[in-house]
Amino acid sequence: MAAAAVSYRVRVQDLHAHLFQVTLTIAQPATLQRVSLPAWIPGSYLVREFSRNLQRLQARQGTRVIAATQIDKCSWQVPCSADKPLVLSYEIYAFDNSVRTAWLDSARGFFNGTSMFLQVEGQEASVHELALVANKTLPRWQVATGLTPGKTTRDGFGTYLAASYDELVDSPVEMGEFWSGSFVAGGIAHRFVVAGAPPSFDGARLLADTQAICEAEIRFWHGAKTGSRSGHRPPHKNYLFMLNAVDDGYGGLEHRNSTALICTRKDLPRLSNPALTPGSAKPTGTKPKQADGYTTLLGLISHEYFHTWNVKRLRPAEFARYDYAGENYTQLLWFFEGFTSYYDDLLLRRGGLIDDTTYLKLLTKTINQVLQTPGRAVQTVAQASFDAWVKYYRPDENTPNATVSYYTKGALVALCLDLTLRQEGKTTLDAVMRALWLRCQGGPMLEADLSAVLAELGKRSFAREIARWVHGTADLPVKSLLERQGIAVLEEPAQIAQRLGMRVADSAGIHIKVVLRGGAAERAGFAAGDEWLGLEVGPAKSSTSWRLTKLDDLLLYAGSATKIGALVARDKRLLKLSLTLPKAVTTWRLVARDSKLTAQWLNSP
Repeated sequence: MAAAAVSYRVRVQDLHAHLFQVTLTIAQPATLQRVSLPAWIPGSYLVREFSRNLQRLQARQGTRVIAATQIDKCSWQVPCSADKPLVLSYEIYAFDNSVRTAWLDSARGFFNGTSMFLQVEGQEASVHELALVANKTLPRWQVATGLTPGKTTRDGFGTYLAASYDELVDSPVEMGEFWSGSFVAGGIAHRFVVAGAPPSFDGARLLADTQAICEAEIRFWHGAKTGSRSGHRPPHKNYLFMLNAVDDGYGGLEHRNSTALICTRKDLPRLSNPALTPGSAKPTGTKPKQADGYTTLLGLISHEYFHTWNVKRLRPAEFARYDYAGENYTQLLWFFEGFTSYYDDLLLRRGGLIDDTTYLKLLTKTINQVLQTPGRAVQTVAQASFDAWVKYYRPDENTPNATVSYYTKGALVALCLDLTLRQEGKTTLDAVMRALWLRCQGGPMLEADLSAVLAELGKRSFAREIARWVHGTADLPVKSLLERQGIAVLEEPAQIAQRLGMRVADSAGIHIKVVLRGGAAERAGFAAGDEWLGLEVGPAKSSTSWRLTKLDDLLLYAGSATKIGALVARDKRLLKLSLTLPKAVTTWRLVARDSKLTAQWLNSP
């Protein structure tokens, strides 16, 4: 790789003030050099204004201090000589303990380049160098990043190179005293680092299960034996998982050869402790029961790793080149996030990490989430993709009534396409995904590319399905397709909140968060923000009043009554609402009835 035209130096400025110090050196600046900090990070479609955390920007050439003039919310320009290096220094406040921005305290440092590195206008395609400076007061800290190392110490501090600004900011950095392990999958070296893990953490199990996920996904995209030709081999030479274990948190963000993850500590796999858990000792070779939280974590790992192909390489044509200054609109997130959501759990099943029952339970959850969202009749999943910038990442009390998730409904579109293709016997969605990869050469794609591959492999046009399922608001034919695949769809009474048409928090009283469109709660006049205090049962002259602290106690006190008086507090005013209790509100549960048919789908190679 050529010598760097743009260099950054990062050091810990102040742990307790949560400040990184960044020094940017431009070897050959323009006479009026413009620099800017991204306003968003790819993969999280919301303008987050990272420049709000940049402070004390200074510029100089040699010993001469130059004024850096801010020209908009995230850009500056500096008049300078083109024959001398231009040096800019600034501080970044880092106190967002998420996967999206930057964090620094006495235990851990983490950052995405979009939060840290000013973009040098005109030199985005040049080689960029990053120098990470060790702090003598933190002798046990290490570094993990997907960037190509230059000259580094055993702990990982030193210099790294990126072929472009895009590559630089797509390679987050983890620093601290973290756990680290490694494995090989598909001939590719993988590393997993975990910050904040408790003493009970079973790292060996996490590595083994993640290896199974990676091998399943490499096989999915490239077959059991990857070829040497482009398109028939994995696109990454190495991969890094960075997991931050916290008291309460969940999420992930994909990158080209790494991912940043966050999970709750209790969801990590645990070593058994017979002294604390009598009878917990298992015979040699017996795998401990998998907790639901750990299954969710494995699904997250599967989801972000699948993005290595689906969105980081194969991506919307609108993302061929990112504009970091503002929104980058596309109608295809239902494909890139939704189809990834379909395959994340399905590939856990194919990798042997969950059984059929667990997979169907996870699929049931996705189906019910969509069916319990009135907004599915208002917004198409293509519109939801386009509106992500203003709706999905800014939820409020009306979000379920006005929008649909491109994750969950997109996953069901993938399910419907896959089962339709399988039942018609010409091809599968697996084959469509691989053909898309080859057709688009692992690069930008259009919806027309998907339609063309579906028609080619499926031997007919799928324009009607795409129009109805993606660009329409009618319910998807999930039930009929599942039943033809040997899955029984059972309808059971919904939880009381869903039956009433509301979403609540009831850890300290019953607080109404959402009132769903068309439900009993809306007809009674409930509003988001109400606190439900109690109920009256019976005729006015002989009614009985009860204090209500948990929603599940409603049926206990309502008895056989079909109408009650709901006592609520709204803006400190006490109101009595007339609530009619509904009868027929159901939820789905999936059960495999024909194991042979089901196996053809769930165990497909």
